[in-house]
Amino acid sequence: MKPFYTASVTSVGGRLGHVESSDGALSLDLTHPPAGGGPAKLANPEMLFAAGYAACFAGAMEHVAKQQKIDMGQVSILSKVGIGPNETGGFEIAVEMDITVPNVDQATAEKLVAEGHQVCPYSNATRGNIPVTLTAHGGKS
Repeated sequence: MKPFYTASVTSVGGRLGHVESSDGALSLDLTHPPAGGGPAKLANPEMLFAAGYAACFAGAMEHVAKQQKIDMGQVSILSKVGIGPNETGGFEIAVEMDITVPNVDQATAEKLVAEGHQVCPYSNATRGNIPVTLTAHGGKS
């Protein structure tokens, strides 16, 4: 692959640390999730993954819709990333995304979600590695 863009972010201190992008656009203190003893008002890696995947997935759907000349409206994605222990003593994540496509019917929403899932770089990176559940909702009947 020849990248047309590369994000550069430095993490210092792990889960109780800080992340900052090389261009200064991102600068966040991190903590454990609340279930792991962290405060509710600070970001954690799972939040960042959920945000990145949702934004990227919406972009993939926009790409697919544009190619097919479909006006899907502004897609809304509720992205949830869960973390828990795996069978080998480590940890794993699972993703659930609830995707609302306001300007299309249910069948078209499901089609756009399925096709977006094939295009999205996050989906391509996670496919076969972690559970990803996608639920589509069309806004027109």
